[in-house]
Amino acid sequence: MTFDLNVFVSGGCAGTAVDVTLFPLDTIKTRMQSKQGFKAAGGFNGVYAGLGPVALGSAPGAAVFFFSYESFKSLCEPRAGERYLPLVHMSAACVGEVTSCAIRVPIEVIKQRAQTNSAMSSVSILRNVMAQDGFRGLYRGYMATVQREIPFSVLQYPLWEGMKRTWANYQGSALSGWQSALCGALAGAFSAAVTTPLDVAKTRIMLAPKGSVEAKGHMPTVVRLVYREAGLAGIFAGVIPRVCWIGIGGFVYFGVYDSLRNFFHQRDT
Repeated sequence: MTFDLNVFVSGGCAGTAVDVTLFPLDTIKTRMQSKQGFKAAGGFNGVYAGLGPVALGSAPGAAVFFFSYESFKSLCEPRAGERYLPLVHMSAACVGEVTSCAIRVPIEVIKQRAQTNSAMSSVSILRNVMAQDGFRGLYRGYMATVQREIPFSVLQYPLWEGMKRTWANYQGSALSGWQSALCGALAGAFSAAVTTPLDVAKTRIMLAPKGSVEAKGHMPTVVRLVYREAGLAGIFAGVIPRVCWIGIGGFVYFGVYDSLRNFFHQRDT
């Protein structure tokens, strides 16, 4: 496994482009999923609360994901036949999520608390988390995030790769950046809709007060609690902004990533 700076930079730029430009949709989604409800969590006010830590953490998180993803792919694809490529892409996505969550989860904890309590600054929230739970508090919801991201990525990345491969075979040439972006948008929107209940549970776990049932971080238990509280509407809370955010984000994310990778490749050859 060799370090590919082009992948690292392309992934970092793609992650930052999505997280910063579409941040208000993420805030609306988080507030809809919070236990206190959308209006009590802030409604449409202060939709950029928590942007600071996201702007700092997006690039390294996405860069680590794509570096892990592409490294695993390059290691396994030559040894796998055509029929096993979806399995390779699923496994590569899982490796990427597990490694990148080590960076993303602390950012997510601070971001989501800022989104649902815009009166507090991100620095104040960080101090509060450290005072209440110590360093472990920054990783509350790590397993829940991994449990959300792995099913999401197992759907999204094989769909993205499969659609790109099918389209490229049909037109007889490699896809352009916008074509890859469109495949990413479709794959992301579908995967986002299917995995919304896991996202709701992850949000509840990260926002829960210390000592509560949700704070223990058991995703199946939290999904059941939300379902008992609000039924299907509860476990699919925020599905529309989530699908819009990840659908549009997928277009930007994969478009920026593939366009930059192609640019760097052409420059180096």
